[in-house]
Amino acid sequence: MSTTQISGVTVATQANVYFDGKCVSHSLTLADGTKKSVGVILPATLTFNTGAPEIMECVAGGCEYLLSGASEWVKSGPGDTFKVPGNSSFQIRVAESYHYICHFG
Repeated sequence: MSTTQISGVTVATQANVYFDGKCVSHSLTLADGTKKSVGVILPATLTFNTGAPEIMECVAGGCEYLLSGASEWVKSGPGDTFKVPGNSSFQIRVAESYHYICHFG
């Protein structure tokens, strides 16, 4: 089941815009200091690099992803998550739109 609401957060009002607007997100900080971002990726094939480990949660739409070192693309839809190690990368293919929560840590 997808997360539909995150309560008790501070939202950065300036958007993070990547890849000429193909990915737009907002940073959230929870009361306990946990950081997340909430955003959308428009149709594209993109490569993201990670510093900290991430968990990508699909809340609407869908994508296919390819983790660094993997050989097969994996589908992800609403309610699905995938983990990306820190200091790594992943490719993502989006056909329509991919609405997500990125959980850092």
